[in-house]
Amino acid sequence: MLILVYFITLLVVGILAGLVGSLSGLGGGVVVIPVLTVLLGVPIEYAAGASLIATIATSSGAASAYVKERIANIKIGMSLEIATTAGAIAGSLIAAFIYSKGLSQIIFIIFGIVLATSIIPTFIEYRKVRRKRINVDWSTKFFQLEGKYYDSAKKRVIRYSGFRWWFGESVMGLAGVISGLLGIGSGTLKVIGMDLGMKLPMKVTTSTSNFMIGVTAATSSAIYWALGYIQPFLIAPTVVGILVGSYFGSKALNRVRGPRLREFFMIILAIVGIEMILRGFGVA
Repeated sequence: MLILVYFITLLVVGILAGLVGSLSGLGGGVVVIPVLTVLLGVPIEYAAGASLIATIATSSGAASAYVKERIANIKIGMSLEIATTAGAIAGSLIAAFIYSKGLSQIIFIIFGIVLATSIIPTFIEYRKVRRKRINVDWSTKFFQLEGKYYDSAKKRVIRYSGFRWWFGESVMGLAGVISGLLGIGSGTLKVIGMDLGMKLPMKVTTSTSNFMIGVTAATSSAIYWALGYIQPFLIAPTVVGILVGSYFGSKALNRVRGPRLREFFMIILAIVGIEMILRGFGVA
């Protein structure tokens, strides 16, 4: 009976993580890791391993819908993945060192700081009623950072151009390190890099982030698997739930207005960030 309750709990966690991950571009790890560690008492290294596999599931479930609806920009995503995967390898190796020294509390604190501080630039941009028109640069044409999609909420085709590819690539390298270190898809930094740095529309940013996080998480998960931090019992029900949640979340994204999506994004970051910092210091 206890095993059934545990299974159902993980299934519900997965559904919630899938919804959050697909709507915000975070990948679901921001839900999976806190719930597994704080509520269920799972060691954070195993929670991180489960989170990485869950992130791949989120990406697979949500990104396929975004690609089909032509919201995600595959060219931009692939051009940014070079730095992300390299960073993921470095981050995973750093995590392995930290866990081997019994310093897992450091991961809690870093996790919380990364999420909590991420709301600052997002909040500043959120307060702007309209984005200023930008002048494209050399990277716009070279990396083909233009695109368009149909916005169901606004009922019109949105055309856009990104710029400062070099800035986005730099942020993606850091995102990869954070992904490997914390066991998340690091969609937080991906969203910020593409939204605030490259000035891509929020829906394009979110959908492209969902496409990218699966590749990043797959890179990190290979190292976590070799270290024995991936447990099938934790992963199986969580992944099933995530596939369900990400499916419905991806269907809802194009019907949600950008400002509301950004507000939702900020609230999630603030709550989880503070919670994990307190956990790291032994308060929560």
